[in-house]
Amino acid sequence: MRLVVGLGNPGRRYRGTRHNVGFEVVERLARRWGVRFRAEGQAEVAQAEVGGEPVLLAKPLTFMNLSGQAVAELVRRWGLAPNQVLVVYDDMDLPVGAIRVRARGTAGGHRGMASVLEGLGTLEIPRVRVGIGRPGSDAVDHVLSRFEPAERAQVEEAVERAADAVEVALRDGIHRAMDRFNRRTAPAAAG
Repeated sequence: MRLVVGLGNPGRRYRGTRHNVGFEVVERLARRWGVRFRAEGQAEVAQAEVGGEPVLLAKPLTFMNLSGQAVAELVRRWGLAPNQVLVVYDDMDLPVGAIRVRARGTAGGHRGMASVLEGLGTLEIPRVRVGIGRPGSDAVDHVLSRFEPAERAQVEEAVERAADAVEVALRDGIHRAMDRFNRRTAPAAAG
């Protein structure tokens, strides 16, 4: 079994915000695979099969900065190893619409990912990062804001490509996903 976790904040208030792009990716995968989310502990989960292998999609019900609690609980409950987890989340260091796939690494200042790394006790967590752009001022206001109308098409394309990257990582491995998706340049700015 593999666990694909999208990071975000629960509740209507945060739906569509930059910080919730990880949720958008796992929701896109759930629609593709025809599965529905249900509550399980500190997360909403949906079970699927990809390439003949079981996959669990998850959206933590903890807030972003406590995501590691929900992820660690799922890893324990399902008897998974940390390297069976793939995390999808937003990244301010990437332009809007860009995605990057990595096999491991630090959190790079992302508190949700830092919580996951702490909860699982390793940096060896594959991840797909989706660019939300650099803030003009306050980072907290930026991540909790919604995308500008001009950015939305780029974000939709990025969510689609990130979902594709997750599928490639699940079927062919994280390094194949890195080779395929990290070569692409960021889309040109709309306007």
